[in-house]
Amino acid sequence: MSYFGAMQNEIYNAGLKGILPAFPVDFATLEKRAHEALGPMLTNYVAGGCGDEHTQDQNAEAFHHWGMIPRMMVDCAERDLSIEIFGQKYDNPLFMAPIGLNGEASQDRHGDIAAAQASAATGVPFCASTLSNDPLEDVYTACGDTAPWFQLYTSRNKDVAESMIRRAEKAGYKALVVTLDTWVTGWRPRDLNASNFPQLRGKVLRNYMTDPEFLKLLPKPPEEDFETAIMIWAATFGQVLTWEHLEWFKSVTDLPIVLKGICHPDDARKAVDHGADAIYCSNHGGRQANGGIATIDLLGDVVKAAGDLPVLFDSGIRSGSDAVKALALGATAVGVGRPYTYGLAIGGAKGAEWVLRSILAEADLLMAVNGYPTLAAVREAGAIRTDR
Repeated sequence: MSYFGAMQNEIYNAGLKGILPAFPVDFATLEKRAHEALGPMLTNYVAGGCGDEHTQDQNAEAFHHWGMIPRMMVDCAERDLSIEIFGQKYDNPLFMAPIGLNGEASQDRHGDIAAAQASAATGVPFCASTLSNDPLEDVYTACGDTAPWFQLYTSRNKDVAESMIRRAEKAGYKALVVTLDTWVTGWRPRDLNASNFPQLRGKVLRNYMTDPEFLKLLPKPPEEDFETAIMIWAATFGQVLTWEHLEWFKSVTDLPIVLKGICHPDDARKAVDHGADAIYCSNHGGRQANGGIATIDLLGDVVKAAGDLPVLFDSGIRSGSDAVKALALGATAVGVGRPYTYGLAIGGAKGAEWVLRSILAEADLLMAVNGYPTLAAVREAGAIRTDR
């Protein structure tokens, strides 16, 4: 059993020797330092959202109108935050949500490897993105003993899509997370004002440039004509998916299939009916569509509609208390996105590790103080909406 909250003892004891933390433990300071490290162009992409970013902002703000009631006289000297999912046991309920520009976030431009190393160090599983500066096989190896998952942007070319899936399965990934809401890119003013779309500049396309089926589409090897390779990538990216496609996914892989982007209970029920193995409640962190509702406000209904299926959740997680509230509303596992990528920006693998440990420490201590020794107790207590 892991006592994640002991991190604060490490910090305080180091302070007695005059040693201050190398990285911040609060999101506001983390964000400020990360934006300085990333620079304007990368900050626009990583921090930016769709439209006026109202949905993105609401994702985070909405956690403030959910609360949990403390229970006293409960023995919480030991806490169990472990979960079982996709045939694996993890000692914590977090996961590293897929971020398509991780590769550019670290100073060495190998942020995918650094994120995987942070996963190995913390036991927080990494959901590796199709968009990467390193081949998915190398990223898998860097995850060590913490079994990762693979997120798929489904190519319009079925041979390329199937090749990516089979590569992930062969490498050892434990689940296939299919993103549903990104067959076209949302309206992102920060990137548009800067006329910057990183993939069109050749960033994070390494999985494609090492894929045998994608390479068959190119008139010349990418090292000889990278510009044409990028244009072919753009022309084949983004298959519009319908419920009928789920049968095809199940025909090409034995991996559990997770549908990412489910926010409506009717869609959750359809996912169950069509044989999905898990549901991922997410609005892409507010990056794809503006004018929506904060995802945390939709989670409870999605969980009810999902029945016995696991429900993953992301969008707006900034702290350990946010994570516990999502768990209280029924999430099986909670995805951390921008915070760990900001950790990559300021400290590579060590920075991301620090951020994940900080979130776990806060979650652990919240459970201890509030009288919830297990995740089952958290879910039984539930969360109460405080603005009604």
